[in-house]
Amino acid sequence: MKKYIDLPMQYVVGKNQVTYAYREYGNLNACPLVLLHHLSATLDNWDPGFLDLLAVNNHIVVFDNVGVGKTTGKVSETITAMARDVIQFVDALKIQNFDLLGLSMGGFVAQEVLLLVPKRVKNLILAGTGPHGGKGIKRVGMLTNYDLLRATFMRKDVKEYLFFTRTDNGKKAAKRYFERINTRKENFDDKIKIGAYLHQLKAIKRFGKADPVDFSNFEMPVLVVNGDHDRMVPTINSYRLHEIFPNSELLIYDDAGHMSIFQEQQDFVDKLTKFLRS
Repeated sequence: MKKYIDLPMQYVVGKNQVTYAYREYGNLNACPLVLLHHLSATLDNWDPGFLDLLAVNNHIVVFDNVGVGKTTGKVSETITAMARDVIQFVDALKIQNFDLLGLSMGGFVAQEVLLLVPKRVKNLILAGTGPHGGKGIKRVGMLTNYDLLRATFMRKDVKEYLFFTRTDNGKKAAKRYFERINTRKENFDDKIKIGAYLHQLKAIKRFGKADPVDFSNFEMPVLVVNGDHDRMVPTINSYRLHEIFPNSELLIYDDAGHMSIFQEQQDFVDKLTKFLRS
């Protein structure tokens, strides 16, 4: 099987006239698992070790949403509009039904996709994320910019502070993560532009101020996962998601932060595979 770092970039044009950049691999006979990424991320920010584990049993589809990386267009300033852009992408690939994994901001978008096309989402995975109006979500931009200044002063990558705990275990996990995402040698994506990043921050702030949404009538299986020390989207939000989705499972990792699914990737992929098969 091909490895994620060896995949070329592919492109597809949606009915919105946007050219989407994406990568696709794995078990192409399985139901597509569409992954939605975090704030400021492009295709090169996916942990390749994590995706390679997922791809053994799953049909993996990752992409840059509108205005991000090599995808054309302008980043929307609302999460709902971003969700509409996601639907344009899956329609362009002629994907009717799919599993959906939303990571951090991608989890906000995934919930909006569910509201727009509930019958097309077979299984929902919400990682390091929270509900509409969740605790601390409207402050994500403030926290991110604070840690960006701190990381610059300390000559570190801001993701060390935002994504992992500052324990010995967390620091080791961060080191392994950076080693993995830096293994790609060719076919690089474009980095996000500052204007696109600022639009994402506006969308997140609006989502954080939004009224709660009633998901009590949504019966599809939902897996909620996070670390027990998530600084970006406080872990209490994962407990809240577990409460508002009636057919949900909750997975909380000890001594883990915002990117627990990358830190504990083998255990998470094992549990996710079991979840999807059930």
